[in-house]
Amino acid sequence: MARQELARFLRDRRENLRPADVGLPTDRHRRTPGLRREEVAVLAHMSVDYYARLEQSRGPRPSPRILDALTGALRLTPAERIHLFQLAGTNPTPPAGPVRHVRPHVADLLRRIPDTAAIVTDATYDVIAWNPLANALLGGDLSTEPNLARRRFLRLGRLHESSSAEEFAHIVVSRLRRSADRYPHDGALTRLLAELHTDSKEFVEIWDANPVHAPGHRTKTLTHPQVGRVRLNCDVLTVPGDDQQVVFITADPGTPSARALRHLLRTG
Repeated sequence: MARQELARFLRDRRENLRPADVGLPTDRHRRTPGLRREEVAVLAHMSVDYYARLEQSRGPRPSPRILDALTGALRLTPAERIHLFQLAGTNPTPPAGPVRHVRPHVADLLRRIPDTAAIVTDATYDVIAWNPLANALLGGDLSTEPNLARRRFLRLGRLHESSSAEEFAHIVVSRLRRSADRYPHDGALTRLLAELHTDSKEFVEIWDANPVHAPGHRTKTLTHPQVGRVRLNCDVLTVPGDDQQVVFITADPGTPSARALRHLLRTG
């Protein structure tokens, strides 16, 4: 029975994924719903025959390594990952690392709010998606240095003067501490924390204080070289399944700050 439930779970998940969800080109002549078995096998770095046997309830019990490969290939949320391990009769291992891709519906949300600066950050504070206004507002070089922790503590990338700089430092450390507990084997996170501990005395002092912060509404004043001082509202939407945060940055309607944002949107 457990083998059949595992097969059904894999099949249902595969059929509900679109090629665009996993970075594959869309084929208008596709006859089957969702992804093909061959595509999942390639994404999971396993043979098509092995994956087919799993979906047909004929395969051996998959190892944790295989289950983690399927987690990535099928874009499973943390809750779905735990369910997959349970169906396989295996205790869940710690997640290999944070989710570093943005789900299409989240990316589409950023495109549908052009008058709002919006970014998506993963559990290591890498900005993994943004819209044009956010890029213009936050420095114009997010693709060059996307990590907000490095930008804040190591002064990498363009950094504008902000009234919330001290508070943001504590927020960053609080989130990175939680991430370190959640992803103890993630190489990128380990290297980031080592770099911050080595090169930032301020980071070490805040880390040792073990701050606790939760995402929410905050207001700050940012000094931008092009439009001067702007008063901004920052609101955070969490994406719990992927351990990500969507940050919306707005100005009160009808204010000089709102006009400044419109100017940045036009001039980029």
